[in-house]
Amino acid sequence: MQKSIKTGLEALLRPEDSIVVLIDHQPFQFANLNSHEPTMIINAVAGLSKAAKVFNVPTILTTVIEERGGLIIKQIQEIFPEQKPINRTLINTWQDPNVTDVVAKTGRKQLIIAGLWTEVCVAMPAIQAAAEGYDVFVVTDACGGASAEAHDMAVRRMVQHGITPITWMAVASEWQRDWARTETAINLGPVLIDHAGATGVAFAWELQLLATPVPAN
Repeated sequence: MQKSIKTGLEALLRPEDSIVVLIDHQPFQFANLNSHEPTMIINAVAGLSKAAKVFNVPTILTTVIEERGGLIIKQIQEIFPEQKPINRTLINTWQDPNVTDVVAKTGRKQLIIAGLWTEVCVAMPAIQAAAEGYDVFVVTDACGGASAEAHDMAVRRMVQHGITPITWMAVASEWQRDWARTETAINLGPVLIDHAGATGVAFAWELQLLATPVPAN
């Protein structure tokens, strides 16, 4: 049975209720990634990770058999240098209490997931967590699959279970919500410049224009 879907403001992300789980962004998974250009996923997951830091959103890193599949990519690890990713043998992250116990202890119910591959290591925990009462969001541009069809079918499947697909920029925007929140806006700006593509370029240009004196007549 599909869970009831939150509506209105309750459906939007809040930093104080959010927790991020990043799953298996490792060399082996990237080696057979065919749904996206890998650099786009790396950029998106780095942007998501930095945004989580800006808003003090707890972020859990996890890998599967890292001694064979490789360490988590440096673009994530360098953002959380103090954190050792939880290494699993279970394909389904949500069956590993080393991960789920950490999530449960935070008491946060807005679960934001990104990982490789979408059809396997993202779909499994997302579907299980949704059934356990979490409000699950999957950051689709920070995920990827073995094929474009695999990624697309996984997203469609998860939607059937009440899971919300979202992009990293939408996550950061919902966390910010109001540009008058200057304590986070000032730190989110550099993240956008580095990872938001044309939006970041335009933002940097706006800062340049604001800092340029107007010539006297």
